[in-house]
Formats: sequence, structure tokens, C-alpha cells
Amino acid sequence: MYEPIRTKSVHSTTAAGSTDFPHRSREEELDIQLAGHLAALLALTDELRALEPTTDLDTAAERLAAQVARLRGGRAPVRLTVAAAHPEPRPAALHRKAHTLAGRALVVAASRADTAAAILAAERMDAHSAALEPRELASR
Repeated sequence: MYEPIRTKSVHSTTAAGSTDFPHRSREEELDIQLAGHLAALLALTDELRALEPTTDLDTAAERLAAQVARLRGGRAPVRLTVAAAHPEPRPAALHRKAHTLAGRALVVAASRADTAAAILAAERMDAHSAALEPRELASR
């Protein structure tokens, strides 16, 4: 049913002692993944700050930027000044996306045992849930 493999595997075990290509540990991979989730959450937070500025979002953005910089070895994340990109801003959709990203960051932070990032992600999940509740109820 299947054709037998006729070529040598690129994942050969003979390269086990070779340093021809970089290897990353599980912790390094999780750091990269967590930094990516937090950076995406920071971008959404900046977009929300442009639509409805609050001190809570300002504080959250600074804390997220600090965590991303820590995970990236001190390199600060790129921050953009966000103008309303859509003719009709949809803060509820942004809050839902941010809630989802914070949940992903929480899962990675928990598996990495990064308490500071896990607490920040959980706080952001709560904040975005709270921001959605009045809008969700009003639309029913």
C-alpha cells in the first residue's frame, strides 16, 4: 500500500554529536513561544489603548513590554502607535482576541513554570472578560 522509503532520513542519528546546526532546549522554545504570545497580546493592548485609553491598559502594556523584554534577553518589543485602522472600531472583538491570546500565554507560562508571566496572563484574561461582560449583556 505504501512505497518503501528509499532515501536516507534527514533526521539521521549520526548527526547526534554534530554541532552543524543550532539546537534549542525545551525551555528556550517555550521562552520563544511565550514571548510571541505576550508580544501579540501587547499589540492588541496598544490597539485597545488607542480606541479607549485607560490607566489599566497603560499599566498592562508596560508590564507586557517588560515581560517580553525579559524573555527576549533584554530586547524591547517593537511598539507601534496605533491609529484606528478600521472605519468602525470593534473593541469587543479586540477584547475577545486578547482574552484568547492571554489564555494561550497562560498555558505556556504554566508549562514553563513562569509565575510572573502566568499571573500577568491570568490578570489580562480577567480584565478582558470583565470588559466583555457589559457589552455582551447589552447586545442581548
